[in-house]
Amino acid sequence: MTKKRQPAGEAPELIHLEYHNQRAAESYLRFYQGYTKRLLLCIVLYVVKASPIWAIPIITANMINVLTDPNRDISASVFFQFIIGSIFILQNIPTHIWYIRTFSRISREVERNLRSQLCTRLQQLTIPYHINNKMGVLQIKVLRDVENVESMTRMLVDTLPQITISLLMAVIVTSFRAPQFLFFYLVTVPVAVVIYQLISKRMSAYNKDFRISMEEMSGKVIEMLKLIPVTRAHNVEHDELEKVNQKLEKVKTTGLRLDFLNSVYGSVNWVVFMMFNLIALFTAVILSHRKIINAGVGDVVLLTTYFNSITGAVMGLMNILPGITKGLESVKSIGEILECPDLEQNTGKPGIEGIEGRYVFDNVCYSHERNDHYAVKDFTLSVNPGETIALVGASGSGKSTLMQLLIGFIRPQKGSIRIDGHNMNEIDLRPYRRFISVVSQETILFDGSIRDNITYGARNVSDTQLLAAIQSANLTDFIGALPDGLETLVKENGARLSGGQKQRMAIARALLRNPRVLILDEATSALDVESEALIQDALNRLIHGRTTFIVAHRLSTIRHATRIVVMDQGTIAEIGTHEELMDLKGMYYRMVILQSHGISPDEATGAGPDLVRTAG
Repeated sequence: MTKKRQPAGEAPELIHLEYHNQRAAESYLRFYQGYTKRLLLCIVLYVVKASPIWAIPIITANMINVLTDPNRDISASVFFQFIIGSIFILQNIPTHIWYIRTFSRISREVERNLRSQLCTRLQQLTIPYHINNKMGVLQIKVLRDVENVESMTRMLVDTLPQITISLLMAVIVTSFRAPQFLFFYLVTVPVAVVIYQLISKRMSAYNKDFRISMEEMSGKVIEMLKLIPVTRAHNVEHDELEKVNQKLEKVKTTGLRLDFLNSVYGSVNWVVFMMFNLIALFTAVILSHRKIINAGVGDVVLLTTYFNSITGAVMGLMNILPGITKGLESVKSIGEILECPDLEQNTGKPGIEGIEGRYVFDNVCYSHERNDHYAVKDFTLSVNPGETIALVGASGSGKSTLMQLLIGFIRPQKGSIRIDGHNMNEIDLRPYRRFISVVSQETILFDGSIRDNITYGARNVSDTQLLAAIQSANLTDFIGALPDGLETLVKENGARLSGGQKQRMAIARALLRNPRVLILDEATSALDVESEALIQDALNRLIHGRTTFIVAHRLSTIRHATRIVVMDQGTIAEIGTHEELMDLKGMYYRMVILQSHGISPDEATGAGPDLVRTAG
């Protein structure tokens, strides 16, 4: 076996972004790196398309002033104002379309990139991370949180330019026509900031509570859907619905609390700014009537219109602040995945281009998170290429943990595992996994054809290779009896197939990969006698000439293993062939005798001599 460096791009790494626990706003801005020029174009287009908002009040004021001034020629002036107004309004059609096309492309690209980066990161995170996090929680981060970020961007781009231009135009025009009114404009923004500061912390906390309750609810609903067959079979539908309803009630409670806070925030804003509008109108009329300011009727209308547009813009900003808070909370939620350090440490390590199947376990120890004892402790074993090693023992004895160590889902915390002389901790495990196949008790199938499911993970499979794998897996008669043969659709998780049929499909899938190492994790447990016979026959073909590790539930299926390793509380209790262990009359002997009388391995492990004698 030789080493080689992992080709660039073979397994996608995160693109564009690196995360270092930055603040939500800074992380959000980094999402749009590389789009600065196009975002600036969007802002310019928005300003142009929305120009009637601030141009029409000036035109309106000019027309009113002409109308109320008997000394001016009304026809020419009004016609000129009409032409200018028409130009401002009609330009909205092309500029709005251009703006939407440009902004939509940016937002959809960022949305796609974020989801791609999240999915990439999820593929890179360790298996224990996925075990410790519910699927629904991760799903809501990829779907809902990214959507919230996109919505926040849309709100910002649609609101900030309008507010900025409204403020600038109001200040410039008022400075020329009635500078005394600048006071009202200067007071508006600070009042808005004070209101926001008073309520922002509580709003952020309520948004976080609502987000967490939504994640918990989503996780529980997905769990309920997966458990429906088990729930129905045990008549515990009511219990499951109670659990779901508890999560739904929490979503309702946190949602109502958030909605109430938003309603208080919105109503206070509205009242404050409407009062400002009324005061501005009252002041303009009084000052103009008493000749304190030199302003015509049109100017009064202009000032009040501008103040209305300013307060409306500021209110618009205040009204989207809950959405911004929600979006920033989603940025934090996305960061929980993108910043998570719990990665498979593969990057930069050498890959492998072939293996023989020689393993050396040297005092391997592993303890699961939050456990104060080792699941595997001081495990030492040498395995030659082509050997079949069976692992037996009660639940919790360390068998499944050893399988995860073999696949590389977890890495030894102490000791080492060497494959063909190379420490597994020091190689890129992704190319290594091309040379192994796993057949577990639970076969995972997806919504697609039988052909797609069998060929999953294998590349450039010819029909001859596929038919040979099907025949070796004892699937020929089953597939031949189907109306659409290999193109028959399989529902998600193989709902239409029996346990034996799914297991044989998993064996066919493994055969197509032509692995050097096989990992069989209780592949024949919970099957009827006929299905077990077909699967055992297929497994015998699969095992031939390959290094194989078997976790066995039915001890009768491993009698021909090269060696049988009896596990007890994470350590090797006994090791040898079937005949050697039976002669030893230790733990394995007790398990075989008692299992022949219908006693499970868990019960058999702790059985005393009297029970063994009685069973024998």
